[in-house]
Amino acid sequence: MAHFAKPAAGSWTEQYPDLGTGPVDYTDSVDPAYYEAEREAVFKRTWLNVGRVERVPRTGSYFTKELPVANTSLIIVRGKDKEIRAFHNVCRHRGNKLVWNDFPGAEVSGTCRQFTCKYHAWRYDLSGGLTFIQQEDEFFDLDKGDYGLKGVRCEIWEGFIFINLDPNAAPLTEYLGELAKGLEGYPFHEMTEVFSYRAEIGSNWKLFIDAFAEFYHAPVLHQKQATKEEAEKLLAIGFEALHYQLDSPHSMISSWGGMAPPKDPSMVKPIERVLRSGLFGPWDRPDIDGLDPLPPAINPARHKSWGTDSFEFFPNLTLLFWAPGWYLTYHYWPTAVDRHIFEANLYFVPAKTAGARLAQELAAVTFKEYALQDANTLEATQSMLKGRVVTDFPLNDQELLLRHLHKAVGDYVKEHADAAAQ
Repeated sequence: MAHFAKPAAGSWTEQYPDLGTGPVDYTDSVDPAYYEAEREAVFKRTWLNVGRVERVPRTGSYFTKELPVANTSLIIVRGKDKEIRAFHNVCRHRGNKLVWNDFPGAEVSGTCRQFTCKYHAWRYDLSGGLTFIQQEDEFFDLDKGDYGLKGVRCEIWEGFIFINLDPNAAPLTEYLGELAKGLEGYPFHEMTEVFSYRAEIGSNWKLFIDAFAEFYHAPVLHQKQATKEEAEKLLAIGFEALHYQLDSPHSMISSWGGMAPPKDPSMVKPIERVLRSGLFGPWDRPDIDGLDPLPPAINPARHKSWGTDSFEFFPNLTLLFWAPGWYLTYHYWPTAVDRHIFEANLYFVPAKTAGARLAQELAAVTFKEYALQDANTLEATQSMLKGRVVTDFPLNDQELLLRHLHKAVGDYVKEHADAAAQ
C-alpha cells in the first residue's frame, strides 16, 4: 500500500524533487501542435473512464460514448454472457456510424437484441459478430467472420467501466496503481441515485482540472456562497488542505470538512439549515456498509476535520469523496486545444423520504453553482494565455497537483515522440 503519512519536514512539493519548484510553462494549454501530440500520446494510450456498470444493467443494455479527441465513437454493451464490451461505433460495410438516433453526434443509450446499420441493414450481435448481410450473394468471397465490429480494450474497476484504444496497454489495475487500490471496498454500488450536468467549456481541458485540484482559490472565488461572516473568516485565515499524495501519473488532495454539518448553524444559509444539506452534501449520513471504516486511501491523514478527498486519475477523471457519504465524478473531454466538454455526475444512496430527496437536490444545485463559478474564470484565462505575453507562472505549495499534471502530460508527450523517432 502507498505511503499516506504527512511528510516529516519541508513543503509538500519538496517531497517530489523531480517536479521542481520553479514556474510552470502553460504553453501546453494553447499550442495546437502540442494538443495534437496529447491526442496521440495521452488519449489514445491511457485508460479512460466512460461510465459505470449501472448504465448497462442487463443483457442488451448499451450506451454510446463520443470521443472527438480520438476521432471515434464507441458502443459499450452488456452481452448475453453478462460481459461488458466496447466496440468502435462503425459499420464494417461502408463506415457508417452504427448506433445513433436523430443526430449523429449525440450520445444515445437503450436496450436491444442486435445492432442494425441504418444504411444497408448489416446486423451485429451483442458480442460484435456480423450476423446478417443484405443480399449477401452480391458480395465476392465475403466471410462474415472477418467483418465483426472492431473491439476496444474494456476493463472494470469497482464498477467503473474503462476503455483503452491501445491494445498493448498494461492492465487497468496496474495502471490505476496504489491510489486506486486504497479505495477498493468503498460502497460505490450502493450509490445509484445520479444527478448529471454537462457543459461545453471554452478552455483547454487541463485548465479545468487545475481549477478543481487546489482549494487555494476557494475563500476568494466562492466567498458569496457562504454567509458574510464565514466568508470574511475564510479570507482572513486563507486555506490549507490536509494532505497531498502523488502516485504518478495519478494524484490526490484531502481537505477539511467545511460545513457538513456546521458546528454553528449560523455559518450556513437558512435553506441549508432547513433541508440539512449544502455543498458538502446531505448532512444525514446513509446507514450502509463501507463508510465505517473508510478505505485507507480516503482521509489518509485520519483528520477529525476531514470533509472531502479529490482523486485525479490521469488523464481526465476526477473522483471526489465526501464525508457525509456520497461521491461525484468529473470528466474533461477535449474537443480542441481551447475547448472541452465537462461532465459531472453526483452519486447518492437512493432517498427513502421526500426530505432526503430535497437534501440531495439542494446539494446538486449548490454544486452546480460552485462549478459554474470555477468555469467562469476559464475562458478569461484561455483568452490571455493565447496571446503568450506571459507563458511561465509560479505555483505555490497548494498547487502541487497542478504542477504534477502538466509534468505528467509532458512526460507522456515526450515519451511518445521519442518512441516515434526511433
